[in-house]
Amino acid sequence: MPSNPVAETVASLMPRAKQELTELVAYKSVADFDQFPRSESEGAARWVADALRAEGFQDVALLDTPDGTQSVYGFLPGPAGAKTVLLYAHYDVQPPLDEAGWVTPPFELTERDGRWYGRGSADCKGGLIMHLLALRALKADGGVPVNVKVIAEGSEEQGTGGLERYAEEHPELLTADTIVIGDAGNFRVGVPTVTTALRGMTLLRVRVDTLEGNLHSGQFGGAAPDALGALIRVLDSLRAEDGSTTVDGLTGEEHWDGLQYDEDRFRQDAKVLDGVGLIGSGTVADRIWARPAVTVLGIDCPPVVGATPSVQAGARALISLRVPPGVDAAQATKLLQAHVEAHTPWGARVTTEQIGQGQAFRADTTSPAYAAMAEAMAVAYDGAEMQYAGQGGSIPLCNTLASLYPQAEILLIGLSEPEAQIHAVNESVSPEELERLAVAEALFLRNYAAG
Repeated sequence: MPSNPVAETVASLMPRAKQELTELVAYKSVADFDQFPRSESEGAARWVADALRAEGFQDVALLDTPDGTQSVYGFLPGPAGAKTVLLYAHYDVQPPLDEAGWVTPPFELTERDGRWYGRGSADCKGGLIMHLLALRALKADGGVPVNVKVIAEGSEEQGTGGLERYAEEHPELLTADTIVIGDAGNFRVGVPTVTTALRGMTLLRVRVDTLEGNLHSGQFGGAAPDALGALIRVLDSLRAEDGSTTVDGLTGEEHWDGLQYDEDRFRQDAKVLDGVGLIGSGTVADRIWARPAVTVLGIDCPPVVGATPSVQAGARALISLRVPPGVDAAQATKLLQAHVEAHTPWGARVTTEQIGQGQAFRADTTSPAYAAMAEAMAVAYDGAEMQYAGQGGSIPLCNTLASLYPQAEILLIGLSEPEAQIHAVNESVSPEELERLAVAEALFLRNYAAG
């Protein structure tokens, strides 16, 4: 990275950044309070609030959002007449999944092979640290040239929409000229990237019932309708023979025209086992950024260990459907529900419950903010050209902000490149990426203020 005061300051702050990320990762801030104590999330929220106050933010507040979680807000005033930039990240995290699969404890930030491991290190507690680093570097080199609002969400991973509903009820709070969402990631390490499209999502809980109670499989099996078997038939109907998603009424022929994803590299990034084929058709970019994708997230049924020879009376599943830009998530939910009902066999009773939903997002890349970010990333990444990519995941807040503030420019950057393995065991962040992106964000704020 070329020597400049901002880069030098960020480099000097990296030990502090590591210590702060260590403290933040230690909070088990999973916003599922049936599994994790609410106090862990509340502790993380207080940590963020204290960090903002220490940086001179005003009006710092813990916002009680409608889903029962807290988002953290703060305002840092800039020069008179300056533009306003909203910086977003979230402090809640995914559950650690199988803790036995972690090489080091998930809630202890651990350095290994040049990366920092821990749940939330990249997604998205590292994003909060990135924002702090950028602001500190500017303060040390002449001051922050814009008004800055920070919002740290407390339930993004749950998809329960608390901050979205709060923003709709208090639209004046997050008004900004430009919004930087720090919850995306580079295409890969060292490739500066802005994410220009996000798939939306819906979560559907499905229950199938066939009997008043379980029955002996020898005495009744073969004629008694098996609820688990019926559920399996329903779930199988959601995929074509090649693995493509098949929800009745939902098309899957869209194409991605931007940066392409080499299939062999995708296999490596996804850690696909030798001999196992990828699913779907079209390019990899088509499949993960431009087309719908269904995933069975979980099934309630007897475990193999301890299972009895019984015909099951009831079974449940949780289904995720990712929907591409241009598809309304509410309509996709209706189509998914109708598909499940239509494909339930044997007259089994089926009920569906929507438990989460978010709209897809597509950015306007012609805006001045993108030019300012491209210039900043070129400096931070030694002249590398900024790339445009999609992201298969969802950030439902993006569309809420776009609808509330249609004149605002929205950019998505972040630390969740493929090696980060977000949502999986052994999540990690590259400290080099954290450093470079903090430099890029600082230079972006300066470029944007001068534009």
